[in-house]
Amino acid sequence: MTALQVDLASPVPVYEQIRSQVSALVAVGGLRPGDRLPASRDLARDLGIAVGTVQRAYRELEASGVVTSRRRVGTVIAEPPAGAAGTGEALADAARPASDPSGLVGEARALVARARAQGLSDEAVLALVRGALLPESR
Repeated sequence: MTALQVDLASPVPVYEQIRSQVSALVAVGGLRPGDRLPASRDLARDLGIAVGTVQRAYRELEASGVVTSRRRVGTVIAEPPAGAAGTGEALADAARPASDPSGLVGEARALVARARAQGLSDEAVLALVRGALLPESR
């Protein structure tokens, strides 16, 4: 699994940083259905955070359908629901196929590369995307 990173100085809660990174990895195919996430204790130790913080992130991921947790198996990336489409977590579900037939993952990566080449920070790129998601003012 790609290493997760947290910024303890960020105003974004650590559990939310973990949740959003895992969701993003699922959306771009970095994590696929059946992939196991690290045990809560292991990830907490690696990131230098409390176990409860990781457990909260995992609970939120499970509530949104991104992962499933089972005793003796651990936390694994869930299969996307049949006919998943729409917004939010459903978008991550719709983007799961590794082949990316629509090319959206490639386009998103190209956007990030172009923005970074122009000197934009990751936060600025996210702000641009969030702005683009807003309904147009009339």
